[in-house]
Amino acid sequence: MSIGNGAHWGPSGVQPVAVELRGVIKEYGSRQARVRALDGVSVAFPTGTWTAVMGPSGSGKSTLLHCAAGLEKVDAGQVLVAGANITNASAAELTALRRGRVGFVFQTFNLVSSLTAEQNVELPLKLAGARTSRREVRRVLEAVGLGDRTRHKPGELSGGQQQRVAIARAMVSRPAVLFADEPTGALDSKSARDVLALLETMVSGSGQTIVMVTHDPTVAASATTVVFLRDGQVVDSAIRPSAHEVAGRLARLEH
Repeated sequence: MSIGNGAHWGPSGVQPVAVELRGVIKEYGSRQARVRALDGVSVAFPTGTWTAVMGPSGSGKSTLLHCAAGLEKVDAGQVLVAGANITNASAAELTALRRGRVGFVFQTFNLVSSLTAEQNVELPLKLAGARTSRREVRRVLEAVGLGDRTRHKPGELSGGQQQRVAIARAMVSRPAVLFADEPTGALDSKSARDVLALLETMVSGSGQTIVMVTHDPTVAASATTVVFLRDGQVVDSAIRPSAHEVAGRLARLEH
């Protein structure tokens, strides 16, 4: 894994990499008020690992997630996902990538209220024009502990159950990497623990790669690795840290 503007640390090149950013620069705003959200970021996320991305407000963590997932174009550098260089990919190519190779889970669930859990999970396959299998959809729902809630609509489910539907929807296409933006932010503590346990099972049991942005040290401590950003650069990292250690490192970055 690379940090900042070229320093190198972490896994050697032996372990396969699911997502990699190479010298990525991303800026926003007009010429007079240009803001550099990512400043030469080089970082790799190995296959089968769970990485939490943390940093003070405005550090660039959400921008990193969006650029890594192909939601936003970078101004310089390269982005590789599942071995494919997506830096200069067309809108159509990026749409195909997002539908087939990456999954998304957000804080707000983004479920369609008029559809059942089963229909919500099936929706991205239909939008992609892919052949849908009810057996596969139900298998994924069973995997997230909702085999008996397939016909329930979001309003009939708890927040934690809705998030598990969102995870099932993200996983039904068997993505190379799952991107999660504050996946437990809208949940109570028990539901949050249940979702984190599910993500851990996906990594340890199925070798899923997860890249997650969070502001919560306890949530971050569930991950394999925690990467810290400040002022658009990756400046620190920790392997399986405690929540106390995460909080301490984050506090130092905020001062």
